[in-house]
Amino acid sequence: MPLGFHRKPTGQPGEWFYCIKHGKVEEGPECPAKDRLGPYATPEEAAHALQTADERNREWQNDPRWKDEPSGEPKGE
Repeated sequence: MPLGFHRKPTGQPGEWFYCIKHGKVEEGPECPAKDRLGPYATPEEAAHALQTADERNREWQNDPRWKDEPSGEPKGE
């Protein structure tokens, strides 16, 4: 059997996660890492995980330190 199957999710009591598969906040965690965001310090923070991820993605997309153009070449050429 391939490694990684039937492993228990890792986490600590008091750590909160948001499961994107089930759309719920969980403590512990209950679901595999591929299906969750976190850990968060409180259930309220975990409940806003999708909003937090969206805000961070927007910040990173607009961060001038991250650009696809090679340095020294003007855009559009």
